[in-house]
Amino acid sequence: MNLPRRAKIVEVGPRDGLQNENRTVPVAVKIGLIDRLADAGLQVVEAGSFVSPKWVPQMADSGDVLRGIARKPGVSYPVLVPNLKGLEVALAAGAEEIAVFSAASETFSRKNTNCSVAEGLERFRDVCDAARRHGIPIRGYVSCVLGCPYEGEVKPGAVAAVAEQLMALGCYEVSLGDTIGVGTPGKTRSMIEAVTRNLPVDRIAGHFHDTYGQALANCYAALDCGVAVLDSSIAGLGGCPYAKGATGNVATEDVLYMLNGLGIETGVDLDRLIDAGAYICGILGRETASKTARALLAKRA
Repeated sequence: MNLPRRAKIVEVGPRDGLQNENRTVPVAVKIGLIDRLADAGLQVVEAGSFVSPKWVPQMADSGDVLRGIARKPGVSYPVLVPNLKGLEVALAAGAEEIAVFSAASETFSRKNTNCSVAEGLERFRDVCDAARRHGIPIRGYVSCVLGCPYEGEVKPGAVAAVAEQLMALGCYEVSLGDTIGVGTPGKTRSMIEAVTRNLPVDRIAGHFHDTYGQALANCYAALDCGVAVLDSSIAGLGGCPYAKGATGNVATEDVLYMLNGLGIETGVDLDRLIDAGAYICGILGRETASKTARALLAKRA
């Protein structure tokens, strides 16, 4: 096995999770969730998105959220930005790290951003240049790395090409996202091997959705390839509008439980993480999607 001794969990629930909620989540609740996640020991907590409120109304208050969180030393709070205007607004709100996004599928790119993959990457060139001038770290996302809702299978070489271009734009890390959750461990391994032929594995992250119940297995496959950064969402919040029945990101509690069992250090406190999940699920009026949280909360009761 090629498992890392230490792994970093990137918490995406406050952005990738809550942006899929049907009802508005108050600013104070988002702030409360982010602060609880940071207090649990997570080093990276996505705090919001500065895309147009027309397309993602749940993220319209991201500026207020950024201004309201209690920033902890050693914790980064990246925000998604789609263009220069989004970057300007994010910087005005105090953003200290941003994320940009592309896709390994041409059809998905056109449906999601109204442009080709190449056009989208070119749009981000100015964003990345401006961010670097401000000393702002940039993280990249690649969607549909293991399958597309429109094209079906996605070739590992297409993923590698987009990841390389994002790195060339200045991204310090590229997150490879199974957006519709169709991947399996073997395909995950093949995809990561293709990407890491030309990119260092320590600059790659895995981002797996659990539509077919394969997310944890795919996380393990990524770890076994040497990937030491995993994206996840507290309580399994979120979903995917492109995959009917999709259950969203793998739950952070489940990822942490697995990492603890493998003896991989994270610095994250499982009990405090479960408290954060219980907090947001209580407000949303739903049961957690995390099996680990369900089991341990039942024990507490």
